Amino acid sequence: MFPRCCALVLAAALLFAAATDYIPAFLDSEGRVFGLFQLDIYKDALHVASAVWALAAAIISRRASVLFLGLFGTLYFLDGVMGVFTGSGFLDLSIVLYGVRDTSTLVKILSSLPHLALGLFGIVTAWLSSR
Repeated sequence: MFPRCCALVLAAALLFAAATDYIPAFLDSEGRVFGLFQLDIYKDALHVASAVWALAAAIISRRASVLFLGLFGTLYFLDGVMGVFTGSGFLDLSIVLYGVRDTSTLVKILSSLPHLALGLFGIVTAWLSSR
């Protein structure tokens, strides 16, 4: 039950991430979410697709949930690490489209925290579930 609940938590978090781009309370005057980054239809689609994957895994089985948590966690955590160093990620292809971004280290870290946190949550819960 634990990994299925964790997959559902991630599904909710990912749907929230996709929704923030459309809720004015989360946007600054320049359209940046939390004043840090701009989401676009590609990032929103990535978040929604990941949420659907999480929901499907939770519905299918415990094993599917553990597999999702491990794969998702690894992919998102590595994307976050890349974001800390480059300001771009590989999941949304921003490293290919924009390359290394010229932003402050603080903005790179803060912008990467959601993927680092979600990824670490997935990795840890997959590990705990497989023990």
